[in-house]
Amino acid sequence: MPIALTGSVACTSGVKRRALASKTGRRRGATMGGMAASPRLQGKAAVITGGEGSIGMATARAFVAEGARVCLVGIVADELSAGASSLGDAATWTVADVTDPVQVKAAVAGAVETFGRLDVVVSNAGISGVIAPVADYPDDVFDQVLAVHVRGSFLVCKYSLPYLEAGASIVITSSVVGLTSDAGICAYATAKHALVGLMRTLAKETAPRGIRVNTIHPGPVDNEFQHRIEVAATGADRDRAASIFDQFIPLGRHAAPDEVGRAMLFLASDESSFVTGATLAVDGGMSI
Repeated sequence: MPIALTGSVACTSGVKRRALASKTGRRRGATMGGMAASPRLQGKAAVITGGEGSIGMATARAFVAEGARVCLVGIVADELSAGASSLGDAATWTVADVTDPVQVKAAVAGAVETFGRLDVVVSNAGISGVIAPVADYPDDVFDQVLAVHVRGSFLVCKYSLPYLEAGASIVITSSVVGLTSDAGICAYATAKHALVGLMRTLAKETAPRGIRVNTIHPGPVDNEFQHRIEVAATGADRDRAASIFDQFIPLGRHAAPDEVGRAMLFLASDESSFVTGATLAVDGGMSI
């Protein structure tokens, strides 16, 4: 092991190393004394719901690249299968409706049986609902949106908890509209705000066990899910609708799914070891 130096020379050297890492994008601690550091999720196992979507897959790629094994959970079998295949031997998949406790319990148990452990849970399944004012919002659609987001996350967390040990991490996907809101999205915004309440409750309940729980709040992401929402909200074509939404984002663009995946990786890894009960906005400043 290298000897840790003290004094001005070590300080100057450390500043230079951090500056170089910042410029090159190299992860801090990627090498030490010429030896590669262990991947951030080496040996860990994760369950990711909404696994066939762009954020689910981006998260899975980030996890696998850092040494994790992942189980993709969703409802579209061919997309789950293709996604898992693209990740190689580190990934499995299963079909499960997150609103069904029997299916959720079986999916989580199956992942644990395959991997022998469970360290990270990403509750990411969601649907958008429709765009309509509260007075006209369809009752059944409102119920369905809350069922997938809120009941789904509740069930995923509930049936994962028996398998989690100290150091485990739960990440629940909320949204920028889980911190703000807008006209016409009462079901989606209500659901995303409710996830913050679930997260905060769970964070307090599991802290004595050394388990961390946080929500992540993406802004508009460059994927089909978001583009459908934008077209419905604006009545414009896809490109024009995206341009309109860009004007609402201080950074002036949509996020790439991989940018959200990297934030998921931070919350899943020990780099966020003292972070729990937090709402991490990945929204280009939209919630400011």
